[in-house]
Amino acid sequence: MHHPCGTPALLAGLIAAVCANLACAQTADSNADAIQEVVVTAQRTQSLESKTPVAMSVVTGEALQAAGFDNPTEIGKRLPNVHLDGAADGLKITIRGISNADATDKGDPSAAFMMDGVYIARPQNQVSNFFDIDRVEVLRGPQGTLYGRNTTAGVVNVITNAPTQKLEAAVGAEVGNFSSRKTNGMLNVPVSDALALRAAFATEKHDGYLRNGQGTTYSPGQDRDSRAARLSAKLAIGRDASLLVRYDFSINHYNPDNFVADTNFFSGVSSGNPVWTGASAGDKLTNRFVPFNGPLEQGRGSNRTSGLAAEFTWDLGPATLYYLGSHREFDLDFLTNYIYRVAPQLTLGVREDFIGSQEQDSHEVRIATNGSGPLSAQAGVYYFHEQSASTYTFHDMALIGLPPYYVFPTDPTIARSRAVFGQATYKVTDRLRATAGLRYTTDEKSRLGSTSFQQGAVFNPATDFQQPNAALIETDKRTWRLGVDYDLTPATFLYGAMSTGYKAGGFNDGCVAGTTLGVVCPAAAVVSPQNLFYQPETLKSYEIGAKTRFWHSKASLNATVFKYDYTNLQLSGTAIVQGVPRFITSNAGVASVRGLELDGLVQATRDDRFNYGLTLLDAHYVSYTPDGVHSWAGRKLDRSPSNVVTLGYERRLRFANHQLRAGINARRSAAFMIGIPSQQLQYRIPAITVADATLAYQPAGAAWSLGAHVNNLGNKIIPVTVDSFGMSVPSTPRTYGVRFDYRY
Repeated sequence: MHHPCGTPALLAGLIAAVCANLACAQTADSNADAIQEVVVTAQRTQSLESKTPVAMSVVTGEALQAAGFDNPTEIGKRLPNVHLDGAADGLKITIRGISNADATDKGDPSAAFMMDGVYIARPQNQVSNFFDIDRVEVLRGPQGTLYGRNTTAGVVNVITNAPTQKLEAAVGAEVGNFSSRKTNGMLNVPVSDALALRAAFATEKHDGYLRNGQGTTYSPGQDRDSRAARLSAKLAIGRDASLLVRYDFSINHYNPDNFVADTNFFSGVSSGNPVWTGASAGDKLTNRFVPFNGPLEQGRGSNRTSGLAAEFTWDLGPATLYYLGSHREFDLDFLTNYIYRVAPQLTLGVREDFIGSQEQDSHEVRIATNGSGPLSAQAGVYYFHEQSASTYTFHDMALIGLPPYYVFPTDPTIARSRAVFGQATYKVTDRLRATAGLRYTTDEKSRLGSTSFQQGAVFNPATDFQQPNAALIETDKRTWRLGVDYDLTPATFLYGAMSTGYKAGGFNDGCVAGTTLGVVCPAAAVVSPQNLFYQPETLKSYEIGAKTRFWHSKASLNATVFKYDYTNLQLSGTAIVQGVPRFITSNAGVASVRGLELDGLVQATRDDRFNYGLTLLDAHYVSYTPDGVHSWAGRKLDRSPSNVVTLGYERRLRFANHQLRAGINARRSAAFMIGIPSQQLQYRIPAITVADATLAYQPAGAAWSLGAHVNNLGNKIIPVTVDSFGMSVPSTPRTYGVRFDYRY
């Protein structure tokens, strides 16, 4: 298969040549127009982004606010090889073609989502308000040594503002289309030299983006009515220690009917050959599906999340001791009207009631060396525990032989993870450093529940029956990283690394013969171990990169080439098992990913700035037969366009002590695929260009400012997800808003 960007060796040569040419133009001087350095914590210690040996992108809180981005789903279009999509069941993260489709309480993501370094396990808990944010760090590639399991694709770390020793306050309000109304505020108070407090809040409300074409009075989905707050306290304990405590809370009321039929975008689905139709944006956003087998109801949903985190730091002189602990809770309750295709010519309407809750606790103790000696190192231990309870209840499935209530009660699902890790860097010379890291992780996952066939909402032993879902799996893995980095010049940084990643194994519905967790598995529910369990997903990664500043530090270039070898890639979808539909995860054999990423900034003049990016990607299956018969070898992985080009421009105008900033950002993506292996379907999403624009005005020295933004100027709509039932979540249509901000 032809690799669109050549071989890794050729790409490495290209980067070396570019860097060698740029090195001749490097100067160490600084000026007012130089690109500002960004301090990051991607390697768990502070470093300059331009000197961090990881392929990463950083989006600042100021940039998020200017663009009108108030949740994670929008920022993917600003990042190389990253998709952050608002799926029907939470945030779907895809990095370099690696994703995950199992958002249930037994599933795991392929990329870790973190808030201030705390792992957030459930995708439904990740689509939260962005407010009072310092920055978002997105790390591409496996991060198994320092961040652990479920980071085969990468890490998204949202870092909020901590209390400071400065009295300040801010308030903002925004109005826009779809009756959008947003408010936010912040107050930071230094109580004493030792204690500072910070409080922040945000609200957001807008109507649904979808249109109702069903002939009912019910409101459509993709709406939002959310409130969120965060309280933080930072206490200095003597001269050498500090304690930072954060508490956050959010609630969102919404309509979970946020999807349309895949036929809004494609014809030929029933024949197994989906073809893009090119319908208008309004048609793509209209839900016209009217079930013949049951009634519709008004969709409704509510979720609540809260978290308490404590971060303790103690400078011991030669080393610093860190502790990060957290307790988080999440509750979800919804009713939705599914589009449920059970056969090419048979699509049912299925109502689902869901109620569920999750609690998670995590603790990490880490110690890192201080000083400027030749050896720097860090080591730590980590513990994670999550317990979930949920009940899925499906109605209106009598036509396929199921009773009025097809129910999946589960209590509990438990996941435990323990790890010990360490990483050390040694200065071979003043310009050359070598790094080695190792992590050992053990995971235990269990579930007690059932598949219940009921005549009523409450199980009745006289008329109903159940098949147990009881499983326990234990897996462990050693992940490692070997790397070198080199200062070619004071402004050009080269790095290379080999590393591994690991995603925990799991199980499907059913049980194996015998007794598991005290439950005896009856013959009717027995599933072979090969079908009940799926194995851990692992990969080995090879990466070479360069980060350079040139033209008197007014321009930058980040370049990366990479190659992955994936084994046991985990893929999920619906399949008929023992005559009833089940959600199944299986291992896809072997996959290969390789590509090139280029991005950077150019401060052309004092008032003109450009950003640019180019990615080339080849992500495909090497060996995979979803049904045991048809090979998918050579087919592309989901959301892995062969090339993506981004370009942005911002212009600052100054006049009579006033300042006006205008900017535009565009992203052109080549076509990509969304696959449903269990249905032998691949949906081809055509090439698309999406552009956003911003405008900001502020008088010189004023505490207030006005801003405006338009996202998706061309109102281009594509499906961001397509599932096994034939439901598709459309991308966000054109939105715009005008906001006022005041800062004290």
